[in-house]
Amino acid sequence: MVREQYITTTPGTNLERPEAQYIYNVGIYGWRKRCLYLFVLLLIIILVVNFALMIWIVKVMWFSPIGMGYLYVESEGVRLEGESEFLYPLYAKEVHSRKDSSLLLQSTHNVTLNARNSDGNVTGRLSVGPDMVEVHGQQFQINSMNLDGKTLFTVNESEVAIGTDKLRVTGPEGALCEHSVETPLVTGKDFNKELRLESPTRSLSMDAPRGIYIKSQTGNIEGLSNLDIKFHSSDGMLILDAQTVRLPQLPEGTSDEPGSTQGLYEVCVCPDGKLYLSVADVDSTCQEYSRVCQ
Repeated sequence: MVREQYITTTPGTNLERPEAQYIYNVGIYGWRKRCLYLFVLLLIIILVVNFALMIWIVKVMWFSPIGMGYLYVESEGVRLEGESEFLYPLYAKEVHSRKDSSLLLQSTHNVTLNARNSDGNVTGRLSVGPDMVEVHGQQFQINSMNLDGKTLFTVNESEVAIGTDKLRVTGPEGALCEHSVETPLVTGKDFNKELRLESPTRSLSMDAPRGIYIKSQTGNIEGLSNLDIKFHSSDGMLILDAQTVRLPQLPEGTSDEPGSTQGLYEVCVCPDGKLYLSVADVDSTCQEYSRVCQ
Protein backbone atom coordinates (compact mmCIF):
# COMPACT_ATOMS: atom_id res chain seq x y z
CA MET A 1 0.00 0.00 0.00
CA VAL A 2 1.02 3.54 -0.54
CA ARG A 3 1.29 5.80 2.44
CA GLU A 4 0.25 9.36 1.88
CA GLN A 5 0.96 12.24 4.22
CA TYR A 6 -1.52 14.99 4.85
CA ILE A 7 -0.17 18.23 6.39
CA THR A 8 -2.44 21.00 7.59
CA THR A 9 -1.19 24.48 7.69
CA THR A 10 -2.55 27.75 8.86
CA PRO A 11 -2.68 30.86 6.76
CA GLY A 12 0.64 32.67 6.69
CA THR A 13 2.62 29.56 7.36
CA ASN A 14 5.19 28.69 4.74
CA LEU A 15 6.03 25.07 4.91
CA GLU A 16 7.60 22.96 2.26
CA ARG A 17 5.57 20.01 1.01
CA PRO A 18 7.36 16.74 1.13
CA GLU A 19 8.14 15.20 -2.21
CA ALA A 20 5.86 12.36 -3.32
CA GLN A 21 7.41 9.05 -2.85
CA TYR A 22 5.60 7.45 -5.95
CA ILE A 23 4.60 8.91 -9.42
CA TYR A 24 1.72 7.34 -11.56
CA ASN A 25 1.66 7.88 -15.37
CA VAL A 26 -1.97 8.02 -16.73
CA GLY A 27 -2.52 6.90 -20.45
CA ILE A 28 -1.68 4.20 -23.02
CA TYR A 29 1.92 3.65 -23.79
CA GLY A 30 4.01 1.19 -25.65
CA TRP A 31 2.60 -1.34 -28.13
CA ARG A 32 -0.97 -0.64 -27.06
CA LYS A 33 -0.64 2.96 -28.21
CA ARG A 34 0.81 1.93 -31.54
CA CYS A 35 -2.03 -0.59 -32.12
CA LEU A 36 -4.63 2.07 -31.32
CA TYR A 37 -3.15 4.51 -33.84
CA LEU A 38 -2.95 1.75 -36.45
CA PHE A 39 -6.63 0.84 -35.90
CA VAL A 40 -7.70 4.49 -36.23
CA LEU A 41 -5.67 4.85 -39.42
CA LEU A 42 -7.20 1.68 -40.85
CA LEU A 43 -10.70 2.92 -40.01
CA ILE A 44 -10.04 6.23 -41.78
CA ILE A 45 -8.78 4.39 -44.86
CA ILE A 46 -11.94 2.20 -44.94
CA LEU A 47 -14.17 5.27 -44.62
CA VAL A 48 -12.36 7.02 -47.48
CA VAL A 49 -12.60 3.93 -49.70
CA ASN A 50 -16.31 3.50 -48.94
CA PHE A 51 -16.98 7.14 -49.67
CA ALA A 52 -15.10 6.90 -52.97
CA LEU A 53 -17.03 3.75 -53.95
CA MET A 54 -20.32 5.41 -53.10
CA ILE A 55 -19.46 8.41 -55.29
CA TRP A 56 -18.42 6.08 -58.12
CA ILE A 57 -21.66 4.04 -57.89
CA VAL A 58 -23.79 7.19 -57.83
CA LYS A 59 -21.99 8.50 -60.90
CA VAL A 60 -22.10 5.22 -62.84
CA MET A 61 -25.76 4.44 -62.00
CA TRP A 62 -26.81 8.05 -62.61
CA PHE A 63 -28.56 8.38 -59.29
CA SER A 64 -30.51 11.60 -58.88
CA PRO A 65 -33.24 12.91 -56.59
CA ILE A 66 -35.91 11.93 -59.17
CA GLY A 67 -34.66 8.47 -60.13
CA MET A 68 -31.79 6.46 -61.51
CA GLY A 69 -30.49 7.01 -65.04
CA TYR A 70 -33.38 6.78 -67.52
CA LEU A 71 -35.64 5.47 -64.75
CA TYR A 72 -37.69 8.26 -63.18
CA VAL A 73 -39.98 7.91 -60.17
CA GLU A 74 -43.11 10.02 -60.51
CA SER A 75 -46.39 10.37 -58.67
CA GLU A 76 -48.20 8.26 -61.30
CA GLY A 77 -45.60 5.48 -61.30
CA VAL A 78 -42.22 4.75 -62.85
CA ARG A 79 -41.19 6.23 -66.22
CA LEU A 80 -38.45 4.56 -68.25
CA GLU A 81 -36.80 6.31 -71.19
CA GLY A 82 -34.98 4.59 -74.07
CA GLU A 83 -34.48 0.86 -74.61
CA SER A 84 -34.39 -1.50 -71.61
CA GLU A 85 -33.61 -5.17 -71.15
CA PHE A 86 -35.35 -7.30 -68.52
CA LEU A 87 -33.58 -10.49 -67.51
CA TYR A 88 -36.40 -11.71 -65.26
CA PRO A 89 -40.23 -11.47 -65.32
CA LEU A 90 -41.76 -8.00 -65.14
CA TYR A 91 -44.81 -7.51 -62.92
CA ALA A 92 -46.79 -4.34 -63.52
CA LYS A 93 -50.37 -3.16 -63.36
CA GLU A 94 -50.13 -1.03 -66.48
CA VAL A 95 -47.48 -0.56 -69.18
CA HIS A 96 -47.84 2.15 -71.82
CA SER A 97 -45.58 4.19 -74.07
CA ARG A 98 -45.17 7.91 -74.52
CA LYS A 99 -47.84 9.80 -76.39
CA ASP A 100 -45.54 10.49 -79.34
CA SER A 101 -44.09 6.97 -79.76
CA SER A 102 -45.19 3.35 -79.91
CA LEU A 103 -44.57 0.56 -77.42
CA LEU A 104 -42.18 -2.13 -78.66
CA LEU A 105 -41.75 -5.50 -76.92
CA GLN A 106 -38.88 -7.51 -78.37
CA SER A 107 -37.28 -10.80 -77.41
CA THR A 108 -34.85 -13.26 -79.01
CA HIS A 109 -37.19 -16.19 -78.24
CA ASN A 110 -40.76 -15.15 -77.49
CA VAL A 111 -42.84 -12.55 -75.69
CA THR A 112 -45.38 -13.93 -73.21
CA LEU A 113 -48.07 -11.99 -71.37
CA ASN A 114 -49.81 -13.75 -68.47
CA ALA A 115 -52.91 -12.74 -66.53
CA ARG A 116 -53.31 -14.24 -63.05
CA ASN A 117 -56.10 -14.32 -60.50
CA SER A 118 -55.88 -13.61 -56.81
CA ASP A 119 -54.57 -17.14 -56.15
CA GLY A 120 -51.71 -16.72 -58.62
CA ASN A 121 -53.11 -19.11 -61.24
CA VAL A 122 -52.75 -18.17 -64.91
CA THR A 123 -56.19 -17.32 -66.37
CA GLY A 124 -55.04 -15.93 -69.72
CA ARG A 125 -51.87 -16.06 -71.80
CA LEU A 126 -50.66 -14.40 -74.98
CA SER A 127 -47.44 -15.81 -76.41
CA VAL A 128 -45.74 -14.42 -79.53
CA GLY A 129 -43.09 -16.84 -80.76
CA PRO A 130 -40.91 -17.15 -83.85
CA ASP A 131 -43.38 -19.52 -85.57
CA MET A 132 -46.83 -18.76 -84.18
CA VAL A 133 -48.96 -16.61 -81.92
CA GLU A 134 -50.75 -18.54 -79.17
CA VAL A 135 -53.66 -17.30 -77.08
CA HIS A 136 -54.88 -19.32 -74.08
CA GLY A 137 -58.11 -18.29 -72.41
CA GLN A 138 -61.81 -18.96 -72.13
CA GLN A 139 -62.67 -16.39 -74.80
CA PHE A 140 -60.84 -14.20 -77.32
CA GLN A 141 -62.61 -11.00 -78.33
CA ILE A 142 -61.78 -7.98 -80.51
CA ASN A 143 -63.86 -4.82 -80.10
CA SER A 144 -64.14 -1.71 -82.23
CA MET A 145 -62.43 1.53 -81.22
CA ASN A 146 -65.61 3.50 -81.84
CA LEU A 147 -67.76 4.83 -79.05
CA ASP A 148 -70.23 1.96 -79.34
CA GLY A 149 -67.47 -0.61 -78.76
CA LYS A 150 -68.98 -3.05 -81.27
CA THR A 151 -67.72 -6.62 -81.08
CA LEU A 152 -65.81 -7.44 -84.27
CA PHE A 153 -64.48 -10.94 -83.59
CA THR A 154 -65.19 -13.44 -80.83
CA VAL A 155 -63.83 -16.97 -80.34
CA ASN A 156 -64.74 -19.44 -77.61
CA GLU A 157 -65.09 -23.20 -77.27
CA SER A 158 -68.56 -23.31 -78.84
CA GLU A 159 -68.47 -20.81 -81.72
CA VAL A 160 -66.64 -18.17 -83.72
CA ALA A 161 -68.60 -14.94 -84.20
CA ILE A 162 -67.70 -12.20 -86.70
CA GLY A 163 -69.51 -8.93 -86.06
CA THR A 164 -68.28 -6.91 -89.04
CA ASP A 165 -70.61 -5.81 -91.82
CA LYS A 166 -68.59 -7.70 -94.43
CA LEU A 167 -66.25 -10.71 -94.36
CA ARG A 168 -63.78 -10.71 -97.26
CA VAL A 169 -61.73 -13.76 -98.29
CA THR A 170 -58.92 -12.74 -100.68
CA GLY A 171 -57.10 -16.07 -101.02
CA PRO A 172 -56.95 -17.63 -104.50
CA GLU A 173 -58.40 -20.90 -103.18
CA GLY A 174 -61.24 -19.15 -101.34
CA ALA A 175 -62.60 -20.33 -98.00
CA LEU A 176 -62.63 -24.01 -96.98
CA CYS A 177 -65.49 -24.97 -94.63
CA GLU A 178 -65.62 -28.53 -93.34
CA HIS A 179 -69.13 -28.06 -91.95
CA SER A 180 -72.11 -25.79 -92.53
CA VAL A 181 -71.89 -22.01 -92.94
CA GLU A 182 -74.74 -19.69 -91.96
CA THR A 183 -74.79 -16.23 -93.54
CA PRO A 184 -77.42 -13.83 -94.92
CA LEU A 185 -75.36 -12.83 -97.99
CA VAL A 186 -72.57 -14.27 -100.16
CA THR A 187 -71.12 -11.89 -102.77
CA GLY A 188 -68.03 -11.59 -104.95
CA LYS A 189 -65.28 -9.04 -104.44
CA ASP A 190 -65.38 -7.25 -107.79
CA PHE A 191 -67.56 -7.30 -110.87
CA ASN A 192 -64.73 -8.82 -112.92
CA LYS A 193 -64.16 -11.71 -110.49
CA GLU A 194 -66.40 -14.77 -110.43
CA LEU A 195 -68.04 -16.19 -107.32
CA ARG A 196 -67.84 -19.96 -107.13
CA LEU A 197 -69.53 -22.27 -104.64
CA GLU A 198 -68.31 -25.84 -104.91
CA SER A 199 -67.84 -29.03 -102.95
CA PRO A 200 -65.00 -31.11 -104.46
CA THR A 201 -65.79 -34.38 -102.67
CA ARG A 202 -69.21 -33.97 -101.06
CA SER A 203 -72.58 -32.39 -101.79
CA LEU A 204 -73.43 -28.70 -101.64
CA SER A 205 -76.71 -27.71 -100.04
CA MET A 206 -78.33 -24.29 -99.66
CA ASP A 207 -81.28 -24.02 -97.27
CA ALA A 208 -83.28 -20.98 -96.25
CA PRO A 209 -86.67 -20.74 -94.51
CA ARG A 210 -87.83 -17.78 -96.59
CA GLY A 211 -86.20 -18.39 -99.95
CA ILE A 212 -82.86 -18.32 -101.79
CA TYR A 213 -82.05 -15.42 -104.12
CA ILE A 214 -79.26 -15.75 -106.69
CA LYS A 215 -78.38 -12.76 -108.87
CA SER A 216 -75.63 -11.89 -111.34
CA GLN A 217 -75.66 -8.28 -112.50
CA THR A 218 -73.16 -8.42 -115.38
CA GLY A 219 -72.34 -12.10 -115.99
CA ASN A 220 -73.79 -15.59 -116.16
CA ILE A 221 -74.87 -18.07 -113.53
CA GLU A 222 -73.64 -21.60 -114.21
CA GLY A 223 -74.51 -24.81 -112.43
CA LEU A 224 -72.28 -27.78 -113.34
CA SER A 225 -72.81 -31.33 -112.16
CA ASN A 226 -71.33 -34.68 -113.02
CA LEU A 227 -74.71 -36.34 -112.50
CA ASP A 228 -78.21 -34.87 -112.23
CA ILE A 229 -79.34 -31.37 -111.32
CA LYS A 230 -82.73 -31.43 -109.64
CA PHE A 231 -85.03 -28.52 -108.81
CA HIS A 232 -87.81 -29.57 -106.47
CA SER A 233 -90.55 -27.46 -104.94
CA SER A 234 -92.87 -29.12 -102.49
CA ASP A 235 -95.65 -26.50 -102.36
CA GLY A 236 -94.88 -23.95 -105.07
CA MET A 237 -93.72 -23.91 -108.66
CA LEU A 238 -90.51 -23.52 -110.67
CA ILE A 239 -90.51 -20.29 -112.65
CA LEU A 240 -88.06 -19.53 -115.47
CA ASP A 241 -88.51 -15.83 -116.19
CA ALA A 242 -86.51 -14.99 -119.33
CA GLN A 243 -87.06 -13.91 -122.92
CA THR A 244 -85.60 -17.16 -124.22
CA VAL A 245 -85.38 -20.57 -122.61
CA ARG A 246 -83.08 -22.98 -124.44
CA LEU A 247 -82.56 -26.69 -124.00
CA PRO A 248 -79.91 -27.38 -126.67
CA GLN A 249 -79.05 -30.94 -125.74
CA LEU A 250 -82.51 -32.50 -125.74
CA PRO A 251 -82.60 -35.79 -127.72
CA GLU A 252 -84.40 -35.67 -131.05
CA GLY A 253 -86.52 -38.48 -132.37
CA THR A 254 -86.13 -40.06 -135.81
CA SER A 255 -88.82 -40.78 -138.32
CA ASP A 256 -90.40 -44.13 -137.57
CA GLU A 257 -93.66 -45.93 -137.88
CA PRO A 258 -96.73 -44.04 -136.64
CA GLY A 259 -97.60 -44.81 -133.06
CA SER A 260 -94.01 -45.58 -132.01
CA THR A 261 -93.04 -43.16 -129.24
CA GLN A 262 -89.40 -44.37 -129.02
CA GLY A 263 -89.56 -43.53 -125.30
CA LEU A 264 -89.36 -39.80 -126.02
CA TYR A 265 -91.47 -36.91 -124.81
CA GLU A 266 -92.25 -33.48 -126.19
CA VAL A 267 -91.79 -30.32 -124.07
CA CYS A 268 -94.85 -28.10 -124.31
CA VAL A 269 -95.56 -24.65 -122.94
CA CYS A 270 -98.84 -23.27 -121.67
CA PRO A 271 -99.87 -19.67 -122.39
CA ASP A 272 -98.96 -18.72 -118.81
CA GLY A 273 -95.43 -20.20 -119.22
CA LYS A 274 -96.08 -23.52 -117.54
CA LEU A 275 -94.10 -26.46 -118.96
CA TYR A 276 -95.48 -29.95 -119.41
CA LEU A 277 -94.56 -33.11 -121.29
CA SER A 278 -96.48 -34.97 -123.92
CA VAL A 279 -95.73 -38.27 -125.59
CA ALA A 280 -93.66 -37.64 -128.68
CA ASP A 281 -95.02 -38.60 -132.08
CA VAL A 282 -94.45 -37.76 -135.69
CA ASP A 283 -96.49 -34.60 -135.22
CA SER A 284 -96.81 -32.44 -132.15
CA THR A 285 -99.02 -33.84 -129.41
CA CYS A 286 -99.08 -30.77 -127.20
CA GLN A 287 -102.68 -30.02 -128.12
CA GLU A 288 -103.76 -33.44 -126.94
CA TYR A 289 -102.29 -32.87 -123.48
CA SER A 290 -103.16 -29.18 -123.22
CA ARG A 291 -105.70 -29.92 -120.50
CA VAL A 292 -102.94 -29.45 -117.93
CA CYS A 293 -102.95 -25.74 -118.82
CA GLN A 294 -106.56 -25.30 -117.69
